[in-house]
Amino acid sequence: MKRIIISGPTASGKTEFAIQLAEYLPIEVISMDSRQIYKYMDIGTAKPDPYQLSLVKHHMIDIIEPNEYFNAFLYQKMAKKKEEEVKRAGKIPIYVGGTGLYIDALVKGFFEGVSRDENIRKELSKLNEQEPGILRKMLEEFDPEAAARIHPQDVKRTIRALEVYLKTGKRISELQTQKANYDDFILIVLNPKREELYERINQRAEKMIEQGLIDEVKMLVEKYGKNLDAFKTIGYREIIEYLDGIYSLELALHLMKRNTRHYARRQIIYLRRFPNAVWLEPGKQALETVLKIIQKEVQSIL
Repeated sequence: MKRIIISGPTASGKTEFAIQLAEYLPIEVISMDSRQIYKYMDIGTAKPDPYQLSLVKHHMIDIIEPNEYFNAFLYQKMAKKKEEEVKRAGKIPIYVGGTGLYIDALVKGFFEGVSRDENIRKELSKLNEQEPGILRKMLEEFDPEAAARIHPQDVKRTIRALEVYLKTGKRISELQTQKANYDDFILIVLNPKREELYERINQRAEKMIEQGLIDEVKMLVEKYGKNLDAFKTIGYREIIEYLDGIYSLELALHLMKRNTRHYARRQIIYLRRFPNAVWLEPGKQALETVLKIIQKEVQSIL
């Protein structure tokens, strides 16, 4: 059976879509979200709520503390183990989420072939301190494809991509692409109309504030401090700066919406790289289409 992946930009309705699928098929969800892996970061990562979790079993959510290290290679190993457990239980594993690096890890294998070079890393870190933003510009010049899927604020992965290029003269995106096998997976992309997507993003940001995101951030900062990589997540970093008095709440909310819209655009650009992706506008017709795809896959192994 091919691996089934349901992706799409943030706020495109992936969780709700998976729950609708579960009304017709015995599925379990393997989350593909690099922020929902963290415990206690619930509101700002738009985790499935307790009711949704009671309807469909989810894996790879709440698996580590916000101050613990995690990467796409570890995700790949853990997620594939969960996939086999789901199959042994007689259920259909469905990957759901929008983290590009996790999709790469699943469909290509994760590139680990170039060893770390602490000297290069130190020089790059020093350069970034002297001229903030310079590493991003370098990555966009040397490896535009990697830049399209690495968040502009993700300094760690930016340094890794530049490190590979500086050590080998080869782009990390090229080295990863060499391992891709498009016949082993089916990628479903939920792609709402742009105006609808932006409205969903704006409404979700407002709902997060109403649900208590500020108190959630206060609790997390008190427990872990405010300088964790996990808190570079959109929503958390803006509220931290609001709590620090840098922004008004109104401006913090505006930036949450704007930054999320920008992130959604980057996700769409990334997903366009997959030649076999099935692009669907969420709705009844999309649900029927995906049900047929999954049922065909399941029947092929019976």
